Amino acid sequence: MPKPEPVYDSVKLAKFINTVMWDGKKETARKVVYGALDVIKEKTGNPNPLEVFDMAMKNAGPLTEVRSRRIGGANYQVPREVRPERKTTLAVRWIIAAARAKKGVKMHIKLADEIIAASKGEGAAVKKREDTHKMAESNKAFAHFAW
Repeated sequence: MPKPEPVYDSVKLAKFINTVMWDGKKETARKVVYGALDVIKEKTGNPNPLEVFDMAMKNAGPLTEVRSRRIGGANYQVPREVRPERKTTLAVRWIIAAARAKKGVKMHIKLADEIIAASKGEGAAVKKREDTHKMAESNKAFAHFAW
């Protein structure tokens, strides 16, 4: 479990910074995340960008997902509920992946845009969540295979 990061005193944000980090360059990751939070503060007019960040995490995290399960020679996509830790981990991963997928803009701006979009219930990370829910819904017939 990482220590809360110094500026906003948040463990969730410290985990987010660690996930943004590449090749052990934590200071670069910090600059990117803090830059994104400054952009969020500017664009939303909210003096506390952590509220927007938390809302984005909540909106991008899935409630159900499908897990592959082999039964009698056939693979079934079995819908499962997502544990809270995994929910935040997936939300973080999807937001960062969506920001990295955009091209031609600096990372902190892409990250800020994705976080703002997710906090409004829009954007690629939230779409990924909706797709995951649809997949779980369409495979509900196999729910009795859950272990």
